[in-house]
Amino acid sequence: MPLVLDSLIFDLDGTLWDATATVTEGFRRARRRVDYVTTDITLDAVRAVTGQPYPVVYERLFPYLSPGQREEFRLICAEEELASARQQGGRPYPQLRETLAYLAQQYRLFIVSNCQTGYIEAFLEHSGTGHFFEGHQCFGTKGLPKADNVREIIARYALQAPAYVGDTDGDYQASRANAVPFIFAAYGFGEAPEWDARLGQFSDLQGML
Repeated sequence: MPLVLDSLIFDLDGTLWDATATVTEGFRRARRRVDYVTTDITLDAVRAVTGQPYPVVYERLFPYLSPGQREEFRLICAEEELASARQQGGRPYPQLRETLAYLAQQYRLFIVSNCQTGYIEAFLEHSGTGHFFEGHQCFGTKGLPKADNVREIIARYALQAPAYVGDTDGDYQASRANAVPFIFAAYGFGEAPEWDARLGQFSDLQGML
């Protein structure tokens, strides 16, 4: 990766915190509101799709639903998931605040996630890290894929040498689509075919940068 960076753009779930238990509870509450979702919604099932775009999540978890049912259930889940995130939050990874405080002294920090509008704000509130980040973007704002949202952050804030930090192949693809280095959060939920740097834990960024 380049010797000089001016900024870091972070994925959220699987990179900054683990909110799968909270999201799973939201899905289960949503399931109780309809009569057509017949499968159990487990923590492992939610973990397996965490970080994917919304259409992919619901196609994989509920392939037997009609398009209309899937969309209706997605909206109900979004409501319950956001309520759970605001009420309970997730589990920040160890030394999150200390590491962000260190990084913020040298780099401009941002978040780009495939989440709905309001979810990043819930993370910032629960983790107490809002003052470290200059901006953020998510799928829920315009329905754009992650690569486009990363591109928008780079352009809006005139970033010259950013890197993207994430834990999935989708994060890797978004990095490559924007020709920026990819820092792989190997402690997260997914895999990546290659990377420019690898983190065994979030705090490794302090020694790396």
